[in-house]
Amino acid sequence: MLLATDLDGTFLAGHPENRQRLYQLIGAHPGIKLAFVTGRGLEVVLPILSDPTIPVPDYIICDVGATIVDGRSRQPVQPLQSDIDARWPGEHTVAQAMAAFGALERQEVPQQRRCSYFCTAEAVDARIGEVAAGLGCDVLHSAQRYLDILPRGVNKGSTLSALVRHLGLEHDSVLVAGDTLNDLSMYEAGFIGVCVGESEPALLEATRDRTRVLHAIHTGCGGILEAMAHFGFLGGSGIEAEVQAMDAPGKAELVMVYHRLPYEEVFDNGRLARRRPSSPNGIIPTLLSFFGNSRKGSWVAWAVHDPKKALPFETHTEVDRERYPELVAARVALSQDDVDTFYKRFSKEAFWPTLHTFWERAVFREEDWTVFLKVNRLFAERTAAEAAEGAVVWIHDYNLWMVPATLRELRPDLKIAFFHHTYFPSADVFNVLPWRRDIVGSLLQCDYIGFHIPRQAENFVDVARGTGPLKVLETRACAPRYLTYGCAVGLDEVSTVIEAGGRRIGLGAHPVGLDVERVRAVLAAPQTTARLATLRRELAGTRVILSVERLDYTKGTLEKLVAFERLLEAHPELCGKVSLLAVCVPAAKEMTVYDELQTRIEQAVGKVNGRFARVGWTPVQFFFRALPFEEVVAWYAMADVMWITPLRDGLNLVAKEYAATQGLIGGQGVLVLSEFAGAAAELHGAVLTNPHDLHDLTAKLYFAIAMNRAEAEARLRELFEIVCHNDIQRWGQDFLDAVNAQPAPPASTAASVPPQPAPDEVLAA
Repeated sequence: MLLATDLDGTFLAGHPENRQRLYQLIGAHPGIKLAFVTGRGLEVVLPILSDPTIPVPDYIICDVGATIVDGRSRQPVQPLQSDIDARWPGEHTVAQAMAAFGALERQEVPQQRRCSYFCTAEAVDARIGEVAAGLGCDVLHSAQRYLDILPRGVNKGSTLSALVRHLGLEHDSVLVAGDTLNDLSMYEAGFIGVCVGESEPALLEATRDRTRVLHAIHTGCGGILEAMAHFGFLGGSGIEAEVQAMDAPGKAELVMVYHRLPYEEVFDNGRLARRRPSSPNGIIPTLLSFFGNSRKGSWVAWAVHDPKKALPFETHTEVDRERYPELVAARVALSQDDVDTFYKRFSKEAFWPTLHTFWERAVFREEDWTVFLKVNRLFAERTAAEAAEGAVVWIHDYNLWMVPATLRELRPDLKIAFFHHTYFPSADVFNVLPWRRDIVGSLLQCDYIGFHIPRQAENFVDVARGTGPLKVLETRACAPRYLTYGCAVGLDEVSTVIEAGGRRIGLGAHPVGLDVERVRAVLAAPQTTARLATLRRELAGTRVILSVERLDYTKGTLEKLVAFERLLEAHPELCGKVSLLAVCVPAAKEMTVYDELQTRIEQAVGKVNGRFARVGWTPVQFFFRALPFEEVVAWYAMADVMWITPLRDGLNLVAKEYAATQGLIGGQGVLVLSEFAGAAAELHGAVLTNPHDLHDLTAKLYFAIAMNRAEAEARLRELFEIVCHNDIQRWGQDFLDAVNAQPAPPASTAASVPPQPAPDEVLAA
């Protein structure tokens, strides 16, 4: 069958439960074709196509029938569009002729091959029709308010009829649906039709004697389902058979959706073994802490499944029976190829460079996007099966952008929250992504979205505003917690509640905090005390500049080495007195995108050392390997200056680790931080620098080296207070508190058939 439906009041209307069931039916049944038939212009339809919960139409007939395009490619359907174009005298010709009628007010909406006006019934002048006829046009007046000048013989019904002939369909395989007189031409074309509940009285009157037109009781999508059952589309029990029944809700009150398990899996002698996560940033332990007090929960993450290993795949495993007795790990089975494509290649080669404003490095492959969608859907399906009725779902980072879209479709009752751990760029950068509408449409299915800092949240608002109508409902001042005009990522006011697609979405800034107690424990360990004593002997008389980062072009490592070389050129008195200790953690072996960068960094290190090294002193000590956290903390304690200069960074926890270490030992270390790192907006007391400006990069480093003790101590006290107060526990709790403060989604339960009206409703209808 072909469902040809109006949008407003019809396909986009009705009870949420009936909308969900109709959309699922269309998505599940390969025999259903869908055509949007609307008075809107194509530009106004595009934001609807960004909503991932709405099925993508096979065809779009818009501009009251004057435009017909393929729903997926959005290219004109030929020769149908050419036939319409040939009948249109041109916008300026029509507009000039209609200017003589003062009662006509041109609508300021996108419109093609038609001229649309506001005009009351009393103001309709017979001469309008005469002038239009002289131009070879028709006049359509609807809803007692709208008037359209259209090419002769062109309306919703005529264009739909042409499409049906073009596709070779039978008339009786078409169901048309509408709710206003603007839709009348579809019924006059002789198709089976339905006027959904609460249709315009004039349409009901005009179709009252048409036996093939049902006047439905239910509104919107409910009326369409009613008509499908009434006319026997899909067979007598077609709707019963095809509408996907919702599984019984799970038991988890809180579901964490994270790409990593809360433990690490390794194969040892052919057996799958588990060990504690090695990540030092404290995020996983913090997220686990919310499942204390026997809170029922699930942690959804991927696990590689290799059928060749002949091991049965366990969907559910325990996490920690003693500490979290009601928490299970819900493992999503992925092949190694899926993981390599979805995470190691596509996310890092397409999304990572774009998010960090290096779009010229991005590689977009449609086949990778297909894998990405598949993986995200698997995550969403597993989450839907785990969550209890009305549960909170907390999704983490850009690898899982498309999970909210499917999850909202499967479980509209859930409260969906998303935290974006990476930087979120401005619209002119993000819009480079070929799938930007899909991604934003998915994120707008969330109830709450968190970012590190206000600037990133506001960037998201600008991006979303470019995909469809958006209204800002609430804003909040960023000061005093965040810098406003003092750094590149500062902002004075941020949007905290928006409305898009009829949904209210909360937004917030939540910079990830640090597990300060973990740093304290490392400093108190005897091994650290011994290591510090050794370092003090080895570095006696030398000022240490420390740099710790991953191998990545976003980190500004090359720029940093050039600036250090310039520092030694400009201040030869520093030679032999300062050393740059650079720790660069290599990428995974499979990520060959960083091979060239590694070579260039090693060459730059060799150049600096070749120029300035002398007996007993090496300007740059370069460690191209991962160091244990305990060893890094010792270096934090020894460093006089921490030099963190990413070209772009979502936050940067290394800066906080350094501030915590120096504060705990009562030091006077100076933090030099890129003003393009998210942490720059939060860490008052840091010396901010522009890593894109070599002169500033060099000058701020020298300023930090030469800083007097009193200023250094004052800056560190301010940094330490911020890091201790806004720690990792506060981050997690503040985020969940903000999520819980959002209004709950409307309750919805699945049903297999449209709810039957009560007898008095039938009589009233």
